Amino acid sequence: MKKRVSVLLVTVAFIAVSTLNAAKTEGLAIGSILQDFKLKDINGVEQSFKSLKGQNGTVIIFLSAQCPVVKQYNDRINQIYDEYKTKGINFIGINSNSTESLEWVKSHAEENYKFPMLIDTGNILADEFSATVTPEIFLFDSQGKLVYRGAIDNDRSGKNVTENFLRDALNALLEGKQITKTVTKAFGCTIKRIENGQKPVNTSIIIQKAKI
Repeated sequence: MKKRVSVLLVTVAFIAVSTLNAAKTEGLAIGSILQDFKLKDINGVEQSFKSLKGQNGTVIIFLSAQCPVVKQYNDRINQIYDEYKTKGINFIGINSNSTESLEWVKSHAEENYKFPMLIDTGNILADEFSATVTPEIFLFDSQGKLVYRGAIDNDRSGKNVTENFLRDALNALLEGKQITKTVTKAFGCTIKRIENGQKPVNTSIIIQKAKI
């Protein structure tokens, strides 16, 4: 077994450890362990995963201020948040879109969400997670292990939902049961990334991946 450690200069401190039995997916694989990251919130205050994570689990959700699909999901997102916050599940919103100003994101977040919204300048976290669209879910257990990633449910309109992927994953997690669907295809608006040559610098990112 070999361990590879890469240190890059970027704007967010992030540590992820992939376990040997992690599922084979691009980016952050099922079974990977998220130890920490730091991003500023919409008020310019630095926040960390460690300080915001829930006692029993954490939902990280990539969102957008302009995406029509996100707007269709906002009520459902808040309903799920309200239902599970009392069960020890915290939500963390992430905005990685280079086309959305801080003022726009702040106004949208304050109007629509009850949980913290962090700004992923340079889409660094989105790249590490391989998040591609909004909304896109990453569910971590109490130890920071990724147990589900993908869509909230199977219908953007909310009128014909037949599969509640996130709710099912949350219920299984809280009941100590195996999550039957750990990966689903997220759908929505593409995250608007910056060009590689425009990547910010100055802070380090450390990723450790266990590799057979």
